[in-house]
Amino acid sequence: MIRALALVLGLAVAGCSSQAADRAAQRAAPGREALPRVVSINPCVDAVLMQVADPAQIAAISHYSQDERATSIPLEQARRFAATSGTAEEVVALAPDIVIAGSHVAPSTISALHRMNIPLIQIGVPESIDESSAQVRTIAAAIRQPARGEALVERIDDAVRAASASSAAPPGALIWQGGGLVPGDGTLASELLRVTGFRNLSADYGLKQWDVLPLEYMVAKPPQVLLSVGAHDRSDRMLGHPVLASLKQQIAVRRYPEKLLHCGGPTIIDAVGHLAQIRRTL
Repeated sequence: MIRALALVLGLAVAGCSSQAADRAAQRAAPGREALPRVVSINPCVDAVLMQVADPAQIAAISHYSQDERATSIPLEQARRFAATSGTAEEVVALAPDIVIAGSHVAPSTISALHRMNIPLIQIGVPESIDESSAQVRTIAAAIRQPARGEALVERIDDAVRAASASSAAPPGALIWQGGGLVPGDGTLASELLRVTGFRNLSADYGLKQWDVLPLEYMVAKPPQVLLSVGAHDRSDRMLGHPVLASLKQQIAVRRYPEKLLHCGGPTIIDAVGHLAQIRRTL
């Protein structure tokens, strides 16, 4: 069975390779656009490409960006582009000059790209604003748009400065996802809390970089601010727990959209703006 599947995949990639070669030859013709065409198979990369790439450069984006539950860009914008699930057949058939992905890529896709000599750049989850800016520059350089990359970094820096706040006693806060998952020290989310005038209480509970905080522990030592990620109703067992509802007299519970949690790049602009607005209302 495994050999049969491998054979099917090999034949499919071979067929895609022929189409890819044809398209590459067409792009090499005189008068064709010299900027590289890119396929992104990561929604956070999609968000950066929307800011730094020419639309004609984007051969496809991640299918996650066309899902309202997972996208980091407006759906209307995402639906202007083709989308793939990141399979070898889909990506190779588009004959991109470069593929940009997250940390985890299917081995079959990596193998197919290697056989086609299509460069693959992998972008991890940034753990700081500086690391995110470096990733923006990497993406922009790869698609030959360094000036646009620098412009985006400047907009991010401007937004962070505008949202920055300092206090002798910053309110203690937690970003708390459904199921109790909390970003701790050493995460981008924690740095964004700090620069916007909050203190991440994750370490006070003995939590690691990403860790689970049981509801009982939070009830025993409630934060001043709970930034809840997920459904604000009983569809989420933790966020909809009646004990949490009873604590709203002690805790300022505020919504933190999930789309602001997982990506850097231009998402930082929206995230710090959201946090600064919450800080002003306390």
